[in-house]
Amino acid sequence: MRNIILAAAFSLFIGMVGTPLWIRIVRRLGYGQMIREEGPSAHYDKRGTPTMGGTVFIVGSLVGYAAAHVFTRTPPTVSGLLVLMLMAGLGLVGFVDDYIKVFKQRSLGLRSGAKMIGIILVGVVFAVASLNFPNGYDVTPATDQLSFLRDFGPSIGPYLFVLWALFLIAAVSNGVNLTDGLDGLAAGPAAMVLAAYVIIGNWQLRNSCFNDALAPNCYSVRDPLDLAVVAAAVLGGVFGFLWWNAPPAKVFMGDTGSLALGGVLVGLAILTRTQFLLAILAGLIVMITLSVMIQVGVFRVTQKLTGTGKRVFKMAPLQHHFELSGWAETTIVVRFWLMSALFVAIGVGLFYLEWMPKG
Repeated sequence: MRNIILAAAFSLFIGMVGTPLWIRIVRRLGYGQMIREEGPSAHYDKRGTPTMGGTVFIVGSLVGYAAAHVFTRTPPTVSGLLVLMLMAGLGLVGFVDDYIKVFKQRSLGLRSGAKMIGIILVGVVFAVASLNFPNGYDVTPATDQLSFLRDFGPSIGPYLFVLWALFLIAAVSNGVNLTDGLDGLAAGPAAMVLAAYVIIGNWQLRNSCFNDALAPNCYSVRDPLDLAVVAAAVLGGVFGFLWWNAPPAKVFMGDTGSLALGGVLVGLAILTRTQFLLAILAGLIVMITLSVMIQVGVFRVTQKLTGTGKRVFKMAPLQHHFELSGWAETTIVVRFWLMSALFVAIGVGLFYLEWMPKG
């Protein structure tokens, strides 16, 4: 438990103190956010806002995790390092994308193909490595099975598992990216999901099959405590960043932060054996992603059938539909945060109810 508190505290401090320093540096370099011309007109005032703020909470998370282990004199685990590697690797891909945008002063960075190649390379390394490094009980960080509240069903094999992991990584990281369209809208829900994984990791430790193989509904997760430490470290960093990113935002996380957050959420879901539970915990992100898929799908189908594409929403992602409907930005953000909190509560409740001894 000391590891969790220390990791969150160090990361929170870096996020709170480091973000305003990053804002000054970015302003001095002139690296401001570019705004899409087709976006809501209210967003034009945000042009030039310092971006790539995700760099601060990525660094804060790494430092917080390392400091917690140094102060408690405990070694890091393979599981924790793998999740942090996935976060940092995707953050680097996002940083390159952001840098191209601000350097060339345009709203598009890396080409979609190059960006996907970067995500795939980082994802493959994570997925393959997670099936290796067994502990003394011959348990690896991940298994080649699907999972909801724990592993279920037959093995899907290592090759299909890698493809499944890549799908999750690409879907969630891009989902967080789509959610990051209003001040604080991505950081708030991501922080809530990370808090849920602090609880889940700690609960799995207390009910680990390695501590008591006869315990009812015990969990065969390789390093649950260290996964909770990772979640706490990232949570602290995101919370510190959110202080400056809340409406009206003084800094944006950029693709640097959104891809990194997507990566850490998927990494935690895979290694805690809660892959499908993530769809509930991150229900707001799923809902916003689906709004884009519905908008694009209906438009293309109706365009082919009638020659005129029809739209379900005034604009996608979903938050922009409400903007164009006259909702204030802070109203949308707070209401979406409340929805996210409800999704997280449902997910954690399901996790606990599944564990509860029957009878």
